[in-house]
Amino acid sequence: MGRRQAMKSVWNNEDGWALVLGLGLFLLALGPIVGMDVLGWAVATQVWREPVRAIQPVSKGYASWGGGAALGLTFLFLLGVLTVAVMLMGGKVRRFVPAFTVVFGLSFLCWWLGHWVYIAATPDKRPAWGVSWSLGLTGEAGYLLALIAGLLLGNFWPKAAATLQEAIRPEWYIKTAIVVMGAAVGVKAAEASGLAAAILFRGFAAIVEAYLIYWALVYFVARRYFGFSREWAAPLASGISICGVSAAIATGAAIRARPVVPILVSSLVVIFSVVELLILPWIASHLLVHEPLVAAAWMGLAVKTDGAAVASGAITEALVYAQASSSGLYYDRGWMLMTTTTVKVFIDIFIGIWAFLLAIIWTCAIDPKPGERLPLRAIWERFPKFVLGYLATFALALILAHTLTHRGGELKTAIEQVDIFRRLFFVLTFFTIGMTSNFRKLREEGLARLALVYVICLFGFILWIGLAISWLFFHGVYPPIVQGN
Repeated sequence: MGRRQAMKSVWNNEDGWALVLGLGLFLLALGPIVGMDVLGWAVATQVWREPVRAIQPVSKGYASWGGGAALGLTFLFLLGVLTVAVMLMGGKVRRFVPAFTVVFGLSFLCWWLGHWVYIAATPDKRPAWGVSWSLGLTGEAGYLLALIAGLLLGNFWPKAAATLQEAIRPEWYIKTAIVVMGAAVGVKAAEASGLAAAILFRGFAAIVEAYLIYWALVYFVARRYFGFSREWAAPLASGISICGVSAAIATGAAIRARPVVPILVSSLVVIFSVVELLILPWIASHLLVHEPLVAAAWMGLAVKTDGAAVASGAITEALVYAQASSSGLYYDRGWMLMTTTTVKVFIDIFIGIWAFLLAIIWTCAIDPKPGERLPLRAIWERFPKFVLGYLATFALALILAHTLTHRGGELKTAIEQVDIFRRLFFVLTFFTIGMTSNFRKLREEGLARLALVYVICLFGFILWIGLAISWLFFHGVYPPIVQGN
């Protein structure tokens, strides 16, 4: 019965479906290796000056279909697979279909606009485009535009945003994107195995330091100086110091806190994650332009929630890349984002372990119940399943890159195709994170004291300890340099 319930839990939540969808997309993308172009029709977005040239199928074999058909097929494909998942999770399909149509449409519009030459072109590309100026943010500017659009819609038109609630699932989107991204990370690791190994080791060491320092300090401040009970202090410490919403919810469940506790903490996490997302990448790009992997690791340690952290890494990479390229230095793209994601994934891996340890402590020492026993399957139930997907796609891509050295072109094509969906899930994440960030909520729910703890801990020591740890482990480690073009 226990095993059956554990398997059922995988199919009934977004975490399990992120694993399934991400792995499924990766396997479909491997078609070129066996001579089948399964996902070549997916829509690819290019930097553009003339709108009609902005989108096209990712594969040349589908070029005659045109950009409009590629966009339509991509939307219908995502709508179909996500709707099936929502149905099996017990969601409201009739509400999800129209809501996702709007969310996808607005998100892709932001993604498309972010590739406008005056926004995206880096300084070295301006002559080729015939423009004298541009913001130089690269196409990742679409993520930032999606975030701004979501914030505006969620805060100024909350009733309209409420009608889209069924499709506002940022954690699902980002977890699926991370599973997909494991493939590209695996290929990069094969290309530069020494650097990849260094990032993995340093990322692991960095998050161990973060757990040992962050959590204890926040818990102490909340208990000693603000008088919060253990029921409040533990989820608050996890939410502020570890991984935001997921950690707060897992901790609340582990210590059997009242449901209102992790919910209120999570609302704070979401709001402050957006603040960090808007501010920290710009600070990092100015202070750490010559230490790109320090900046990337800092985003993983400092920004809470998976979506905001990986999004911050993407923006930071775009900003640092733009500044570096203007001075003739071209970093191989993807390594900064890999570093942010690696640090964040290690944090996610430890959420289940940390929650399990807290459950043991609460059960055995703090709040023991007569005759209560903690089943070992609890660690599986609390373990973030999408992390397994990320590790699986990473390992499979790494193995394929080493075994198919004579067919590197086909593998590269496969990774390019599946990466289209990673970018789409990213932009969906940015847009829906914005829509969930209602800044009025703090006042309405009376969270002033909780917010004060958050502000003091986050800006008082978490950000700066995270920066110090990032510098300690990643100082002097650089992405590969590539030839500018």
